Amino acid sequence: MVKNIIEFFRNLPAKKCVECGKEIEEQADCYGNKCDHCMGLHDL
Repeated sequence: MVKNIIEFFRNLPAKKCVECGKEIEEQADCYGNKCDHCMGLHDL
């Protein structure tokens, strides 16, 4: 059963920004749905 769960998460599509559609690099504790650029964090 554990193997099936691992495969399930491996096969999920990449998370994308809701504004521009760019693929977002996911982090374990992040639930955001916008990329850094759309949030205005690209210049920091």
